Amino acid sequence: MQNKKTAALIAVAIAVSLAATGCSKDSDGGGGKGGGGGNAKADAGLTSIVNASDKKGGTVTYEHSSGPDSLDPGNTYYGWVQNFSRLYARSLVTFQPAAGKDSLKVVPDLATGLGKASADAKTWTYTLRKGVKFEDGSEITSQDVKYAVERSNFAPEALSNGPTYFKAYLEGGDKYKGPYKDKSTEGLKSIETPDKYTIVFHLNKPFADMDYLAAFSQTAPVQQKADTGASYVQKMVSSGPYKFSAYDESKGATLVRNPEWDPKTDPIRKALPDKVQLKFNVNPTTVDEHLLNDETTADIAGTGLQSKTQPKVLVKASEKAKTDNPYAGALQYLALNVNVKPFDNIECRKAVQYAVDKQSMVDSIGGSVKGDPASTVIPPTVAGYKKFDLYPTEGSKGDVAKAKEHLSKCGHPDGFKTTLTARSDRPDEVTAATQLQNSLKAIGVTAEIKQFPADKYFTDFAGVPAWVHKNNAGMMMMAWGADWPTGFGFLDQIVNGSAIKPSGGTNLMELNDKGINDLLVKGIGTVDTTERNATWGEVDQKVMENASVVPLFYRKNLLYRPASAANVTVTDAYLGMYDYVLMTSTK
Repeated sequence: MQNKKTAALIAVAIAVSLAATGCSKDSDGGGGKGGGGGNAKADAGLTSIVNASDKKGGTVTYEHSSGPDSLDPGNTYYGWVQNFSRLYARSLVTFQPAAGKDSLKVVPDLATGLGKASADAKTWTYTLRKGVKFEDGSEITSQDVKYAVERSNFAPEALSNGPTYFKAYLEGGDKYKGPYKDKSTEGLKSIETPDKYTIVFHLNKPFADMDYLAAFSQTAPVQQKADTGASYVQKMVSSGPYKFSAYDESKGATLVRNPEWDPKTDPIRKALPDKVQLKFNVNPTTVDEHLLNDETTADIAGTGLQSKTQPKVLVKASEKAKTDNPYAGALQYLALNVNVKPFDNIECRKAVQYAVDKQSMVDSIGGSVKGDPASTVIPPTVAGYKKFDLYPTEGSKGDVAKAKEHLSKCGHPDGFKTTLTARSDRPDEVTAATQLQNSLKAIGVTAEIKQFPADKYFTDFAGVPAWVHKNNAGMMMMAWGADWPTGFGFLDQIVNGSAIKPSGGTNLMELNDKGINDLLVKGIGTVDTTERNATWGEVDQKVMENASVVPLFYRKNLLYRPASAANVTVTDAYLGMYDYVLMTSTK
C-alpha cells in the first residue's frame, strides 16, 4: 500500500500493494469441459479459472440455506452479497474478477480510475464514467452515488445492516441526520458533487484504505426518487448488467439481462449467463446434494460443503478433483459480552479462554479441511497478522486446571450459567457450539444454546444489545471475514466501540476500549505500510489481553464445482468463495 505522502502515490500504491500486474490469462486449470471434470484437479480454482468459457447464454442457479441480511446494496454486510451484488450494483471501484492473487487488485468500476488523494489522505476524489445508465435509461451521476452513501450510512432507522465507516470518517458524519430526516437540497456537505461526474469525499481524519471502502456496495448509485427506504429491496433499480425480474424475501430472486447495460462502459464484466436464479431457505444438506447431482451451480454462501457431505467427495478421487479448499481469510470465534454478567469480569473471560478445546472443535466439524485452531483475531492470510498466543494449552485441547483457577479469581469457583447463541442454519456452527458447551461443562459452566436463523442473527438477536442483555446472552458464536484484506479491514467493525449499534451490530462483545479505538485511528492514518501493519498486530494483542474474543479456528472452506459450472475461480477478496461475476453455466 501507501508508503509516500504524495497524492499521486497514495492512489497508485494501493494497486501495486495488491500484487497487481494486470489480469492473468484465463486458464481452465488443466482442461476439460466440466467444472471439476476433465483434467481439472483439486484446488485448481485457487490459482486458475476452471472450465474457462466465453459462451453466452444459460442459467446460473445459486442456493442458500437461509437468506441475506438484505440484497439492497446499501443495507448489507454479508460477504456473499457484496460479491453477488456486483451483478446488479456497480460501486465506484471493485475487486478485479480474476484468479489467484489478481483477485485482490482494486480496479475502477463506475469510476474512471482509483481515488485521487490529497497529501494527507483526508480528501479523496473520484471521476465517474460518462454514459453509464440505470435500468430505466437515465444516466448515473455523482449525485446518485452521494445519495447512496448518505442513505446507507446515516439512516439506521431504515437501513441498519451495513458497516459504518463513512459515518465515522466523513466530516460532520456524527451530526448528519440522514436523507430521510434532512430535507435540505445539499445533504451531507462533506460529500461534494461539483459536477455530474465528480464526487469528492472530505474526511475528518486520514484514511489510507479509502479505495477499499469505495469498493463497498454502499457506493453503488441509488436514485433518490426511487428510494423507499427499507422496502427499496422489493424494487431495486439496477446499475449493472442484470436486473431483478422477481424477488421474494423467503423464496429468492430471479435476475435477467438489463438492456440498458452497455459493455463499452464496463471493462470488467462479461455478463455471460442469460439468467441468474437465487433460491433461499434450502436445507444445507439439500444444497450439497444439489451440487453433487449438478442441479445447482454453487452454494452462494461460499462456506463450503457440510461436514456430513465431506467424506462423499474426499474419499473418491474423481469427486475430490472437483473441490477447492481455500483459507477464507476468516475467523470463527466466540464473543463474550462485557456487559453481561459475569463476563464483565475479565477473570471469567480468561477462564473461558483456557476451557475451550479448539482441536476437538475442529475435529467435530470435519478436521483440517475446515480450519486450524486459532490464537489471534487476525487470520494468517490478512496483512497485519502477528503470531502469538496469550492463552496457550497443550495441543490446543484446553486446560481445565487453568480455567478453574481463573473461575476462582472471578468469584465463581463452581461455575455459572449463561446463554450461548448460534445460527440454526449453519450446522457446523451449531456442532462447534455443542462441542464448546461440552468443554465448559468440565469447569462447571452451563451454557444453554439458543439458535437463530442467519438472516436475523444480527438484526434481531446477537447484534441487538438490548436483546443480548435481556436474555443473558453472554456468549455468542461468530464468524468474521475481512471487509478488505488488511488488519483494519478485518478488525474495525468487530472491535471498535463505534461499531456498537442498537441493531445489526457486529461488535458483539460491546468492546469499547479507548486504547484499542485510538490505535485503530492511528493505524488507518499511517501512510507507511510497514508501520500501519505493525499497528494492526498491536490492536490484535490488546483485544486478546481484554479476553472478550475467544479465537476458535481460522476457517477454511471445502468448495465444490459441479460439472456444469464454468469460469470457476476462488476470489481472495471475498472470503475465499467463488467469484460470482465470472461464474457461468453450461446449462
